[in-house]
Amino acid sequence: MANFFTDNPDLLFHLKHPLMKKIVALKERDFADKDKFDYAPLDFEDAMDSYEKVLEIVGEICGDIVAPNAESVDAEGPRIVNNEVIYAKGTQENLDALVKAGLMGITLPRKYEGLNFPIVPYIMAADIVSRADAGFVNIWGLQDCAETINEFADEDQKQRFLPRISNGETAAMDLTEPDAGSDLQAVQLKATLNEKDGKWYLNGVKRFITNGDGDISLVLARSEAGTSDGRGLSMFIYDRNHRAVTVRRIENKMGIKGSPTCELVFKDAPAELVGERKLGLIKYVMALMNGARLGIGAQAVGLSEAAYREALAYAEERKQFGKAIIGFPAVYEMLGLMKAKLDASRTLLYETSRYVDVYKSYMHLSEERTLTKEERDDMKTYQKLADYFTPLLKGMTSEYCNQLAYDSLQIHGGSGFMKDYPIERIYRDARITTIYEGTTQLQVVSAIRGVTNGALLNRIREFEVMPLQPELHGLRRTLIGMTEEYEKTVKHLADIRDNEYLDFHARRLVEMAGHIIMGYLLLLDTERDDRFRTSTEIYIRYGRAENKARAEYISNFSINDLGFFKPN
Repeated sequence: MANFFTDNPDLLFHLKHPLMKKIVALKERDFADKDKFDYAPLDFEDAMDSYEKVLEIVGEICGDIVAPNAESVDAEGPRIVNNEVIYAKGTQENLDALVKAGLMGITLPRKYEGLNFPIVPYIMAADIVSRADAGFVNIWGLQDCAETINEFADEDQKQRFLPRISNGETAAMDLTEPDAGSDLQAVQLKATLNEKDGKWYLNGVKRFITNGDGDISLVLARSEAGTSDGRGLSMFIYDRNHRAVTVRRIENKMGIKGSPTCELVFKDAPAELVGERKLGLIKYVMALMNGARLGIGAQAVGLSEAAYREALAYAEERKQFGKAIIGFPAVYEMLGLMKAKLDASRTLLYETSRYVDVYKSYMHLSEERTLTKEERDDMKTYQKLADYFTPLLKGMTSEYCNQLAYDSLQIHGGSGFMKDYPIERIYRDARITTIYEGTTQLQVVSAIRGVTNGALLNRIREFEVMPLQPELHGLRRTLIGMTEEYEKTVKHLADIRDNEYLDFHARRLVEMAGHIIMGYLLLLDTERDDRFRTSTEIYIRYGRAENKARAEYISNFSINDLGFFKPN
């Protein structure tokens, strides 16, 4: 029987990162729940043991149920029956198994019947599920909605909705519309307050809604008449039990077919305001989207893991000219770089997750008591790191996910183009990761702030002085050289003082920073465990070459050259 947690030692390595002591202490409030709940941990070791045991259960379910169901789910997909979405048979089996194991509401507080896990083990579970079936993680992983309710809803709403999610009900975030995709300020779904009964009612259409028929939905709607921008939008909870939303259709997608992507029609649908009016987009959706982008990072890493394993297995088995193709330089070069990109993606995923864990724990703690100055400063530090690293993570890992799927299919040759091998499905599933929850181009718009204000460079400088064993100093010198080149390139663009010119090169700058940061994270992983040495060597060489190419392109590019690219 396969176990997708225990068969991958890299997961346990990242779970046991030194920062977890701080994360667990903050999350468990020095283990204050141990006398209230019999399943609450007694100390740090007990907490870590719980995370490990739960992840083993996730790994077992994924290996024995979710992965074997993936092909049939892809073929069958969901359907609409009597205005309700019916999952594919395998999807329902997957969900039933996770619900039975008590793995819904994994991050929710125990008072709402959750497990009170930090973000890191939750994201690790999403990583594992995504390897098994990337489409299914979009159903199980929408617990980000629950986290948003926990952060911003009132206590009555939390008491009514969060235990339902902990006990197996599904969620959805209803944001996009036919004319409001990336530009959520254009949302027009109307929210009207009925003065007679004091209730809100929603009218309009939502499109591209993942798991749109979920039991509990967070809906972005225009609550302020006469507005046309983000300041007129509020966040609402819609309960499917009201049966006031019609599923007009399920989109016929290229990949992630097990996850229903719906077009929804709201007609006088009763809903509850979350938090304050006018903050729906400005505050609540931004928090929700950051959580979702972290989840897409996990999905991308899980898909990368699946793609790499399929490529490696095929290369070891497939023989040409009398020997396995893994013995050919053209193939083992691809596999080596695939593994390096996978390891780089995963280390960035968990570094970002740790940042989110720390600042969110402080945020929840601040609702219970006044933070000390040191705690406030610490929270601000980690929040800024999370804000800058999240778009970098989503952009880099989703692009690498697509590259690994491409290379894996290429190693399979003609066989990979056929439905006889899982890589055909993995290749299709991977494509969406660079698109939804903000395209790569939009992630660059968010991440470039960390370049221009020096935040990413400051973090790189902190990595630069961390202690390393002598045999790793050469690799650090390479990264220092890359940093000098990056800093020079950023200054060159800043000196020109032209926003359009900067925007044109923004992606190149963000990727340059990403290569350096991921190189340092791999180097620090190697300091803890030498088995990452090969990936670190390969990735830093790769990153240096990629950064040199970007720096040279920028240095030889003038403002006048923009004219070659502008539409006539």
